[in-house]
Amino acid sequence: MAVMNRNSIEYQIFRLTGEFSHTVRDPLWRDIPLSDGFKELFQCEPMQKLSRIKQLGPAHLLYPGAVHTRADHSLGVYHVTRLIILSLLGKDCPISFPHEDIQALLAAAMLHDLGHFPYAHALKDLIPQEHEALGAAMIATHPQLRTIIEQRLETSVDTVCRIIDPNLPADSSTITFFRSILSGTLDPDKLDYLSRDALFCGIPYGMQDASYIIRNLAVTDDALLAMPLEAIGAVEHLLFAKYAMYRNVYWHHVTRGATAMIKKAVTLGLSGHYFSEEDLFDLDDESFAALFARASGTGAGSLFAAVRGNRLFRCLATAPYSDAGTYGLGRHRLLLEQAIFDDLAPRYPTLGPHEVIVDIPEEISFESDIPILREDGSHAPFKEIDELFNADVVRAFVGSLRKVRLYLPWHIDGNLARKSLEGNLSHHA
Repeated sequence: MAVMNRNSIEYQIFRLTGEFSHTVRDPLWRDIPLSDGFKELFQCEPMQKLSRIKQLGPAHLLYPGAVHTRADHSLGVYHVTRLIILSLLGKDCPISFPHEDIQALLAAAMLHDLGHFPYAHALKDLIPQEHEALGAAMIATHPQLRTIIEQRLETSVDTVCRIIDPNLPADSSTITFFRSILSGTLDPDKLDYLSRDALFCGIPYGMQDASYIIRNLAVTDDALLAMPLEAIGAVEHLLFAKYAMYRNVYWHHVTRGATAMIKKAVTLGLSGHYFSEEDLFDLDDESFAALFARASGTGAGSLFAAVRGNRLFRCLATAPYSDAGTYGLGRHRLLLEQAIFDDLAPRYPTLGPHEVIVDIPEEISFESDIPILREDGSHAPFKEIDELFNADVVRAFVGSLRKVRLYLPWHIDGNLARKSLEGNLSHHA
């Protein structure tokens, strides 16, 4: 029997299929194959911590089925990444890479959310470190992860970290290309979370035709991940799905309210020195909840207990977001909340300052930077070719979602709340 060249495409495909003899059953992707090494990686302690973190935070208060975890999602991202690599290897791909680099990419896909802690997206304006940097630091220093990556997967911890954390130097074209796979418009992260979140929420809006997208992915001559012109509808559908999921799940006013209550609880916990910023790292849902035992009887503890018990405040007033205003900054949000409390306190003497919550959503993009391949082999950015997602449409999408909302206990009069929000927004803008 002839010995295969270790750098050949046939060898890479053989390694990515023949060695993956273990199977995990997944509600979204059905069978997910794992090699011995990746089975160990999935079962390691840091990955199991992700199985104790809900992917969508408080969304289960709105959609009771949304109790899937970051471990579920991470396994899905690994699976989609493997399918993408197999698809690209089966084509006339202008870039080649050895098996150890493919192993590093698959490990990065499985470990990409390792730096997440509960409500991490909601708290990112309070915590300066990006979850990618936190995850890469954990991978670099965790003895069990290092052993599995180096000895069982036979690849480099440093390469895995560089793929995950875009702030680390990309010292090779392979790392740059792998980053474009893991973090792009049609990346495995979105292909998994949009479909998985839709499945567990019981809604159809986020489902993606992943097999069609993976089958049509191509690589340009200058090593950019691209889609052919005839498949441009897949990019449009993903952007529509992202908008629909933000509207119905991620930025639904109930989800935003619960998240804003948690954010204020953390803000009060930090300012009251009940816990520190470092205490928030490397937690699961239960250890995160345990932090607030230190703040029992305070506004921070009261807010967290209210969310935990599904006693959410009501959205009593909404206003358009304005980039021209300064109230988007954290300190201005706190000033705005204090001003509204001062307005309402004379009428409601039992109202506490911690019970006035203003939610100001972060930036969001509905644009795509993926190149579109024309029939003549040339390519251009999606936004230059697509006629649907023009600047006006994107602006309308963002404007319909990005609202300033005021949340208060249910007994507060809505007219008073609305007048106070509008008046103080004008004052602080």
